[in-house]
Amino acid sequence: MRLENKTAIVTGGASGFGAGIAQRFAREGASVVVADVNDQAGESTASEIRDSGGDAIYVHADVTSRSDTQQMIAKAVAHSGQLDILINNAGFSHPNKNFTQVTEEEFDRVYNVNVKAVYIAIQEVIPTFQKQGHGCIINTSSTAALRPRPGLAVYCSSKGAVSNLTKALAVEYASDQIRINALCPVIGETGMLETFMGVPDTPENRKKFEATIPIGRFSTPSDVAAAALFLASDDAAFITGITMEVDGGRCV
Repeated sequence: MRLENKTAIVTGGASGFGAGIAQRFAREGASVVVADVNDQAGESTASEIRDSGGDAIYVHADVTSRSDTQQMIAKAVAHSGQLDILINNAGFSHPNKNFTQVTEEEFDRVYNVNVKAVYIAIQEVIPTFQKQGHGCIINTSSTAALRPRPGLAVYCSSKGAVSNLTKALAVEYASDQIRINALCPVIGETGMLETFMGVPDTPENRKKFEATIPIGRFSTPSDVAAAALFLASDDAAFITGITMEVDGGRCV
């Protein structure tokens, strides 16, 4: 039980990578706060965790809202009396398309969810971590920050911001014993798969993208959850400021 007696918030925890992280953390002993805007899916994820013997609650949270974020953190602390881990996983992308076709509304939404929300969440959680004398933050970046794909320029640049923010804040708060790292998954088996591909999700189209990944398959929620578990655990006590590639060799 590598996360026993720890409490973790997972944003975007209702599905995809977030649900995988929430479920794995609960199996490792953590009390998990599943945060999302999809109430039905979020409640379902939390219920599945409880049905399996884990400890989880669902909290409705629009990560672009400071008041929702404040309530999310407060409910996590109220639930178990502490907060040890924040997973900034919620994300959004415009569909894969030519840069000149990306609307201002899409641009704003990508940056609000992928960048501003991380800024808000970290600002709001830092005082709690400083008071405790420790804390762990893991941001979901992307291989798109390292090897950008055509058709996703705005998304790629937003994840580049997440990676750099991670490194800058890791140095800024290291003396407070707050570790801040990021995960960079390759395209994965989530609800956003077709958005990233920009073509229908067919076996033929999948093969084209899988061919760019040396191991030969997409990432899965369990792949990302295993990496997040390591970074959140005491095994990574001396690791901060890294952007860990979970990519089957894509970025080599």
